[in-house]
Amino acid sequence: MELTGAEITIRCLQEEGVEYVFGYPGGAVLHIYDALFQQEQVRHVLVRHEQAAVHAADGYARSSEKVGVALVTSGPGLTNAVTGIATAYLDSIPMVVISGQVPTFAIGEDAFQEVDAVGITRPCVKHNYLVKDVKDIAATIKKAFYLAKSGRPGPVLVDIPKDVSAQRTEFVYPESVKIRSYNPVGKGDSIQIRHAAQMLLDAKRPMIYSGGGVVLAEAAGQLTELVRLLGAPCTNTLMGLGGFPAGDSQFVGMLGMHGTYEANMGMQYCDVLLAVGARFDDRVIGNVEHFAQVPRKIIHIDIDPSSIAKRVKVDLPIVGDVKLVLDELLDVLRSSKQKPDAVEMASWWKQIEEWRVKGGGLRYKNSSEIIKPQYVIETLHKITNGDAYVASDVGQHQMWAAQYYKFNHPRRWINSGGLGTMGFGLPAAMGVQLKHPDATVACVTGEGSIQMNIQELSTCKQYHLPIKVLALNNRYLGMVRQWQEFFHGNRYSESYMDALPDFVKLAEAYGHIGMRIDHPADVEPALREAFARKDDLVFMDFRTDPGENVFPMVPGGKGLSEVVLAEEL
Repeated sequence: MELTGAEITIRCLQEEGVEYVFGYPGGAVLHIYDALFQQEQVRHVLVRHEQAAVHAADGYARSSEKVGVALVTSGPGLTNAVTGIATAYLDSIPMVVISGQVPTFAIGEDAFQEVDAVGITRPCVKHNYLVKDVKDIAATIKKAFYLAKSGRPGPVLVDIPKDVSAQRTEFVYPESVKIRSYNPVGKGDSIQIRHAAQMLLDAKRPMIYSGGGVVLAEAAGQLTELVRLLGAPCTNTLMGLGGFPAGDSQFVGMLGMHGTYEANMGMQYCDVLLAVGARFDDRVIGNVEHFAQVPRKIIHIDIDPSSIAKRVKVDLPIVGDVKLVLDELLDVLRSSKQKPDAVEMASWWKQIEEWRVKGGGLRYKNSSEIIKPQYVIETLHKITNGDAYVASDVGQHQMWAAQYYKFNHPRRWINSGGLGTMGFGLPAAMGVQLKHPDATVACVTGEGSIQMNIQELSTCKQYHLPIKVLALNNRYLGMVRQWQEFFHGNRYSESYMDALPDFVKLAEAYGHIGMRIDHPADVEPALREAFARKDDLVFMDFRTDPGENVFPMVPGGKGLSEVVLAEEL
């Protein structure tokens, strides 16, 4: 039986086991929406903005091992989706975005709602396709899913002109796919892995630095075993939180711009650094020249060869799937007669503990008069027993959530790391809640970020998503204000928000529960009441200290050992 291109598109999604498609209809994709209507296997979630569709697909993917799927129309539908696509690209999130396009005969003629989807998205996708023949739809979508989830994951765009979605052909879904120019590496080089094992065993001051690649590769178990086997300190990047249990004594906290003193100093002064699924970005190691001042041997494991030695000199590169490489590395270490030097390791941990004391850990001055944002996150962790999925927006609240919510499991921390996208939190939380309907899902946001996609409260109402929104409302674009305080002479140019809505009434207008919390004594009771409402979305407007800053902090352009502690300002 011949099917239309639209019907073939949906059949492809069914073959890939897609549960949800997040989207927004428009003229160029009406044939596809009609095909969606006539089946029940793939569920569609109607968002209120295309950016939110992609963020929701993103949250769905980050919290699971599946590929997120979004569907948008041509023109503004596609351009609205670009921010979400770029967000997924920089964080290596597997996603397939299907966009509508004007009919093939109108392409290049400035037709109504025409944009060059392939050209616009080329810099921020793993790959993209313009399908000009209905016979190519099935094979193209098969390739898209394969590319999205293999190797270093990422978003793939499939642009389908309206007339192609209406044409008919026989449906045959390929059982497998092979792309001549694309052959992602699986296993790492065994000689290099044995060399890495020897370097780690010989190390006097080893340090393990892990990133989002550990989470994406489902390698948290292997990483944890490796850290305990070596007895070395471990630090996670912002994207890697949960890859190693935060409650473990060998965890020295997150590193980088707002990382702990001991993590940053350990990175700077170790003698052998094992980087696993991380990419040494600017927010992690600060100034590259400063980082290179202290000699150390670097072992870098990553599935993407272009990420290795991209920013720092690497002594031992290992290209391969992180999980497979760690499995082999563990085998070598277990079979070795040599063990880490206990005396040297004890001395190294003594130094780590001295840095811990000097840095003072994560601390702040709590108050009985005004709500401290850190206290809200600590209390959130307490009442959820550290077992919630926490989505965040971007800014100070994001850093406080990363610092004070102790993630012991992977895929529980859902945030925009590479692109830093305000408006990410709420729609990402929607994707998480749909994937995990019985789980506790919190969205930590700010009064600036939440307004970027606040219309998704309507989507939450339609699909009965009981997300708990924690807005840390300090009446400022907090991170902007912090930088203006430190580096721009307290000139708060356009960072003060002096026309905020009544968030309680706004939440109620969307059919949800709204709370305003003004006093520290009310924080825990409000959170307990909110989370007791298992079936309701509760929007909590916490009026927090407008002058609170995120510490520790490595100023822009400085090195890791130049971290600023709170009392130094």
